[in-house]
Order: sequence, then C-alpha cells, then structure tokens
Amino acid sequence: MRRPSKTTRRTAATASAALALALGATACGNTTGPESSGELSGQTVTVTGVWTGSEQQNFKKVLDAFSEKTGAKTVFVPSGDNVSTFVGSKIEGGNAPDVVLVPQVGVLQQFAKEGWLQPLSEQTTRKAGSSLAPVWRNYGTVDGTYYGLYFKAAHKSTVWYAPEAFAQAGVNEPTSYADLLKAGRTLADSGRPAFAIAGEDGWTLTDWFENIYLSQAGPEKYDQLAQHKLKWTDDSVVKALTTLGELFKDKQLVAGGAQTALSTDFPTSVAQVFGPGPKAAMVYEGDFVGGIAKDQFGKKPGKDAKFFPFPAVDGGKAPVVSGGDAAVVLKDAKNGKAGMKLLEFLSSPEAAEVWARAGGFLSPNKELDITAYGDETTRSTADSLIAAGDSIRFDMSDQAPAAFGGTKGAGEWKLLQDFLRDPSDPRGTAAKLEAEAAKAYGN
Repeated sequence: MRRPSKTTRRTAATASAALALALGATACGNTTGPESSGELSGQTVTVTGVWTGSEQQNFKKVLDAFSEKTGAKTVFVPSGDNVSTFVGSKIEGGNAPDVVLVPQVGVLQQFAKEGWLQPLSEQTTRKAGSSLAPVWRNYGTVDGTYYGLYFKAAHKSTVWYAPEAFAQAGVNEPTSYADLLKAGRTLADSGRPAFAIAGEDGWTLTDWFENIYLSQAGPEKYDQLAQHKLKWTDDSVVKALTTLGELFKDKQLVAGGAQTALSTDFPTSVAQVFGPGPKAAMVYEGDFVGGIAKDQFGKKPGKDAKFFPFPAVDGGKAPVVSGGDAAVVLKDAKNGKAGMKLLEFLSSPEAAEVWARAGGFLSPNKELDITAYGDETTRSTADSLIAAGDSIRFDMSDQAPAAFGGTKGAGEWKLLQDFLRDPSDPRGTAAKLEAEAAKAYGN
C-alpha cells in the first residue's frame, strides 16, 4: 500500500472510507508555490491516487490548502490499487484526470513510454533540485526527462507492535530475524499471535520478501533482481523464500493462520493490532501504520503504538526499503496548466507541512522543518529517511513493470499469495516468479 501506498505504498484503506470528514483548509504562511491567491479561480483540478481512508482525508487537506492559495477547486478520484488500468481507461474514454499520484516506479516508466506524461515545469524542476536527494529525482526521470515529483515517501522497514502485548509476554524489541520469530512464539504462548498479515493485499507480501532479501542477499543482488538482471530462480531468491516460508507456515506467528491472512486487507491488519478486541501483537508495514493507528484508533505513536526497525536476517545488515508516490501531469489532461501549478505547490515545504502536521506522512523534502511532524517517533523516522540520502533502496516490486509487480491477482502479488497459502515449495515458487518476470520485463 505498496504503496500508500504502495504508496505508501498502496494503502487500500477501504475499511475506513466511511470515516470521511469535512476537512478544513490549512495554510502555513510559506509563500513558496503558486504566488497569487485567486489566480486559478473558476478552474478545477482533478487528482487521482490510490489513497483512501485517513490517507485520502489528509491529502485532501493539502488540496484544500492549494485551493485556498490559488482559488482552484480540486476533486480527488480514488483509482483503486491498479492505477495503470484505471488511468488507461480514463484516457481511452476521453476523461483523463489532470494529476495522478503514481505509487510505482514501474508504472511511472510505463506512463512515460506510452507518451501519457508532461515533463515537469521549470519551476518544479528547479525546486526539486534543491529539496530532494538525487535518488528521488532519478526515480521520477525516464530517458532523461523529469516527469514525476515525489511528494510522499514511505519508510518500509518498520515493525509496529502493541506495547502492552510485549509487556504481558515479557519480550523486548528483537534485533535479529531469528529473535523476531522467537519473540513471536513467546507472544503467541502468552495469548496473542505474533503477526496480523494482510494477505488479501498482495503488495504487503512483496514488502515482506524485499526486506528479507535486501538483508540476506545484500544491496547489489537486490538491485540486480529489481532490474531482472538476476533471475528469480537464483539461489538467493530461493533462500529468502525459504526464510519467509518459515513465518508463513507457523500458525503461532500468523494470526488465524494463512486462510485468515488471505482474507485480511491492510487496514484490517492494523485494526487487528491496534483496534478494539486485538487479535495480534505486531503488524509489519511502513511508517504509515502509525498514522492509521492514531487517526482511526486513537493510539499515540511512541506510546500506545511503537515500532522497531525490521531486523537483520542471517547476519546481514538491517534493511532500509522505501516507497513513495510521485505526482505527474497527464498530456491528455483537460486542465494541465492548473495541474502543473498543483505540482509546483507540492514541491514546496508548505504543502508537505500540511500533511506532516496531520500525521501518517513522511516527506522526502529536505526543506521541511522536522518539527512539523507531530510526535518524536515520526520525527526520528523522517530524520533517518532524509539522512539515508541515496543509500535507500526503493521498493522492488514498485520498480517492476506493473504486470509483474503492481497488479492485483497477477504476477508477484498472486504468486506470493499462493506461497502464503502453501509455502512448502520455495524453489517451485521461484520458478513461477521467474516465468512471470521474464514475460513482464521482456527479457
């Protein structure tokens, strides 16, 4: 949820859509972005993205701030997880949105190669040059042209837990993967299964694999696999799947077992840890878990909802996987000029500050004042994201062609769901992954 989304990575927070509120605009006094209030009066900017629930609510606060600043009206249209199919159908039907928040590098590249995107304006490009680390600009660039402005980032190497469950079981935050599984079994013995796993949303399973693979196999092989320069039948992939399978097959570790996990979506997995009547002690996903725990269940990050870094696997380094959502303007947009003005606004620390104050958000923008984040937990996470600079590894499935790494019921998402259902044959799963990857990458 990915993002979220994958975005966030993709955060299909459908369970919380009913919580939509009338959101007031928030202006923060910074004059970066569109300069004169009312310059876009009478114009409407249509924005599409994967966000629902609290993420959508908080992004609407950013759009409201843009409206207050420029006079433009904004409309947000949820795309569902499959942004590529949604946007393609809108373009084909002559009803393209102006701006799309793209949660996958592979999809952004696909959009650019289809000729769907406008290059970013000179002002946005100049602003991003000073406010974003080169890695974020590189992920938004296709064949030398800068199309995608990364607005929301995700730190996808965080394991969230209920402190009272840890206290009751007498376990501490684990620092190795082996200790993580050991702590999980101790938690189960004390009455709460270890993990709520959102197996219904295949993107969460890719995130599990990526963290294990990055730590176990190392960054060089991670990069090779992400580009399909290394085959999925490689022994390093089989080893990572075997490691993941140890978790998937253990009912003490997976709340309700695999069948329950396969019918659990991402927002429900967070509710199973931080909602009423908790069913698990931990949920692995990105920093955005904290925002959902806060907004929907009243938990205070750092106190009622804590996290620890995804631990090192087999003596490797602790992984740091990120994700993010890039804003693009479509060539077929009905109001592309106003859409580009929105991107100029999104490139400013002012826009990032609106969501940072609302919570459940990390910005890759170096110019955002760290004090804008509402709690110490988020501030430290944001600080580590910015400090990591170009050493971050972007979510692997987000870098893949959408047919392999970003489509519900297909490719990597489906094959890892099948593996959750039956993790007995890691080598066979690796062979199926390679067959799908070869088709999608065309090599």
